[in-house]
Amino acid sequence: MSYPLALQKLISFLRKFPGVGKKTAERFAFQIIYWKDLDLTAFAELLKSIKKDLITCSTCKALYDKARCPFCDLDIRDSNLLCVVASPKDIFTLEATGIYNGLYHAIPGLLSPVDHFGPSDLHFNELKERLSRHETKEVILALDSTIEGDATALFLKKELEPAGIRVSRLAMGMPLGSSLDFLDEGTLTRAFSSRLPV
Repeated sequence: MSYPLALQKLISFLRKFPGVGKKTAERFAFQIIYWKDLDLTAFAELLKSIKKDLITCSTCKALYDKARCPFCDLDIRDSNLLCVVASPKDIFTLEATGIYNGLYHAIPGLLSPVDHFGPSDLHFNELKERLSRHETKEVILALDSTIEGDATALFLKKELEPAGIRVSRLAMGMPLGSSLDFLDEGTLTRAFSSRLPV
């Protein structure tokens, strides 16, 4: 016997989340239907207003909810550095480390022929326009270490080189506290090729 229609719809929506399969969506759905009415109402109100309450910065594409974008504030940020990321979420990940204080630029994704996402989808002119506005000395490519991330980094590097701006990429290799037993070959290869003197 199948689930009631309302429950099927809820499961169907929950499966839209990345990494959430049928079983996980079912588990989430059964948790949600037993929440207190007050929590359900608050959750529903949040979902209804989330897009209205968040602002997407027209310059860096970060999400914020203040009077102005905190990631574009030239009074507290180093305009000589520009970090390119593939998602506004990555900005918050990097900010949490506390090691970077430059500007950000979120591109709309990574090059992927399979997903029909090509160079024109990167909106490269927006990035070029930002670089000409500030005296950017270095562009840091903080992109995923995947085929798509590597292809995007290579494309951006080739496009930026004529401008004479230094282009760097986050170092890849062994995560802190990791054991060799748990590393895949690709990570070990990068760890060896990017090794530093002790």
